[in-house]
Amino acid sequence: MPAVLENEDILGPDYAARTLPLRPDAEGDVVATLVRHRSGAASRRAVLYVHGFVDYFFQTHLAEAWVAAGYDFYALDLRKYGRSTRPHQTPNYITSLEEYDEELDEAARIIRNDDDHSLLTVMGHSTGGLIASLWANRRAGRGVVDALVLNSPWFDLNASLFQRTIGTAAVHRLGTIKPRAQVSSLGPAYGHYLHADSGGAWAYDLAWKPHAGFPVLAGWLRAIRRGHAELARGLRIDCPVFVACSDASSSPLKEPGRIDSTDVVLDVAHIARGAVKLGRSVTLVRITGGIHDLALSPEPARSEFFDELMRWQAAYVPEG
Repeated sequence: MPAVLENEDILGPDYAARTLPLRPDAEGDVVATLVRHRSGAASRRAVLYVHGFVDYFFQTHLAEAWVAAGYDFYALDLRKYGRSTRPHQTPNYITSLEEYDEELDEAARIIRNDDDHSLLTVMGHSTGGLIASLWANRRAGRGVVDALVLNSPWFDLNASLFQRTIGTAAVHRLGTIKPRAQVSSLGPAYGHYLHADSGGAWAYDLAWKPHAGFPVLAGWLRAIRRGHAELARGLRIDCPVFVACSDASSSPLKEPGRIDSTDVVLDVAHIARGAVKLGRSVTLVRITGGIHDLALSPEPARSEFFDELMRWQAAYVPEG
């Protein structure tokens, strides 16, 4: 189905959004949303940003950094996230990560063919990093992705060995029998730290990115754990990959004073171990004092992340 014409985005006149109609699922109509930064002179290079779980694109400073580096910037709100949520849907819910191939393929087609870009860098954060990695692996050899950037990608469950093994087996069974059973939920501490209304530095829509998230359902978690298992077996991504994460993790319940300088969502050791499974050209950078979304880290960690990212892209991404 054709994409709906672009309209001014909620972020203002510098951004435009178009709706991507997708195949309906059991809940009814499904869409994704492609956001574009309206910048000056067009570039042959583009970047496509993919958000994480309980998230959507709002990080305008990230878009501006990529534009300053000579890229056209796009972001994808995946089905049932952010701009793409509809009242009849279960927020964020899918049962296979391959479902996202449809909107990723369509976004890549629009960026390359309709908007005439010769080089595409894909950037994924957290769950979006896992999704983008598996998709890039499935598209290896087709010239779809020229570079991959991963900001604190979710490569394993941040839990005990028992939960990652016996607990995962239980999730697989429950996800088959009762896929919509709630198995977990997110803690609100990280969201409270980020959001301006509770003293944080960032303003975003709490209906789309609530502090306590949305319920973690068995069918969704089964899909995530299958993705983790695929990564653990090893991928063959055929483009250069940049992986960045904090230099430390902590628990917001046990160490609340470290929420502003560590990853309180994921175990960064899992990210470092998983990075070597991606392909043969992988750069891993640890950001001192970084938080889970490195682009939202307090200074100087945020600038360190952008400096390392832009140094890498200058070395590994062709001019176009």
